[in-house]
Amino acid sequence: MSLEAILGFVAGLASLVFGAELLVRGASRLAARLGISPLAIGLTVVAIGTSAPELAVSLRAALAGQADIAVGNVVGSNILNVLFILGISALIAPLVVSRQLVRFDVPLMIGVSVLLLVMALDGRISRFDGILLIAGIVAYTVFALRQSRRESAALRVEDALSAATTRAPGSVPLQISLIVAGLALLVLGAHWLVGGALAIARVLGVSELVIGLTIVAAGTSLPEVATSVVAALRGERDIAVGNVVGSSLFNILAITGIAAAVTPGGLQVAPALVRFDIPVMIAAALACLPIFATGGRIARWEGALFLGYYAAYVLYLILAATQHDVLPAFSATMLGFALPLTAVTMIVLLARHRTPAESSP
Repeated sequence: MSLEAILGFVAGLASLVFGAELLVRGASRLAARLGISPLAIGLTVVAIGTSAPELAVSLRAALAGQADIAVGNVVGSNILNVLFILGISALIAPLVVSRQLVRFDVPLMIGVSVLLLVMALDGRISRFDGILLIAGIVAYTVFALRQSRRESAALRVEDALSAATTRAPGSVPLQISLIVAGLALLVLGAHWLVGGALAIARVLGVSELVIGLTIVAAGTSLPEVATSVVAALRGERDIAVGNVVGSSLFNILAITGIAAAVTPGGLQVAPALVRFDIPVMIAAALACLPIFATGGRIARWEGALFLGYYAAYVLYLILAATQHDVLPAFSATMLGFALPLTAVTMIVLLARHRTPAESSP
């Protein structure tokens, strides 16, 4: 096995961990200095920054005429964001979910996911569609930051103790420098880690198909993984959850929008994406609502459930490409047993959560 590949993998992993630490530290302190909530920072600054690899890959693919990679990268990253990143973050520490996410950001994530499906039904995301999506991310970012400033100002008026949060250590330029340095290390670390993993996988004899469906697809989401995991470990749970939701919104609105806008004739969308992968992305977004609403937190078992579904999704992709005789049985098991059982469990939990609240005066 190549020593260079192993060193690249290790260096990439170290860069991801260190970069995520700098990014979370800088973002949380910048939020305190500017009177902006950590949730808003996670939904905007951190989410946009950690989505830089997706933007680079999709834009490069769109300009090279590889529309399947450009759109598939966004859809695959969003599925990984919700099922894998939230899942593993919740396993590390149960995540407290802000009411704003349940009332506004998650429904918006569901809405733009459905919008992407509607735009793709004719097999193409046009340049006009792309411009609309770009306008959407600009409006959302401005709204999120302004809303956060208004809420923070109201809290400072109501509670004088909240003024202490504005005295976070370090100047604003220093925190911005930490964020920029963290983002640079995340992007560089993702590049090294994916490159090293690809080389190792080839040496071990793993097929190019499996590599593309797993390592390469997840590679551009490594910054989000590292950032949300570190945020969960540091107790910055608003950043951990906000990073996932904000990144998913940025992926659809900004990355797909920019890629479609700069591509002559827009982006072609493969029928398989419309039939299967985009609906899976929508289902993953929909699953957030009952889980987030049950007690305002993501429990460890719910995180494990998300991880299990991501593993099932990846297994489905591999079986669909390599083991056609096994695929029908696997699909029947998922559609006839696992998914209905999960749906019933979520409905029961949601009903139990609402019953005490409704009965209270």
